[in-house]
Amino acid sequence: MAISLDKLVGLHHRALQVRNDKMEVISGNLANANTPGYKARDIDFKSAMQTAQAERSSSLSRTHEKHFAIETRHRGDQMFRVPNQPDTGDGNTVDVQAERNAFLDTGMRYQVGVEFLSGKFKGMKKALGGGQG
Repeated sequence: MAISLDKLVGLHHRALQVRNDKMEVISGNLANANTPGYKARDIDFKSAMQTAQAERSSSLSRTHEKHFAIETRHRGDQMFRVPNQPDTGDGNTVDVQAERNAFLDTGMRYQVGVEFLSGKFKGMKKALGGGQG
């Protein structure tokens, strides 16, 4: 019986990728907090996961183990963040405190996802080892 890692982890690996991309976007926002005219960006997690679900249900499959795996990572779900405060006059829409909070929240959710996947793999390892480990 073949073991399907895709069935084991589901979309959780994609969620980690989206959260990683989101932290990169937030880092870019923080790095450009003093850049005149810079528009803060964000990634809509829900939309990205819906896209991933659609891709998963209609994705290509490998017919031979030597075929390359198809991995789709795109930032099509990236959008501009709606500012919470009035324009400061330079056109920059980065709210440093909101960006820091979003980075912290995303980082914690990323860590929870890693812990969840780690538990899944530990369970699989235990099952494969006959209950030992």
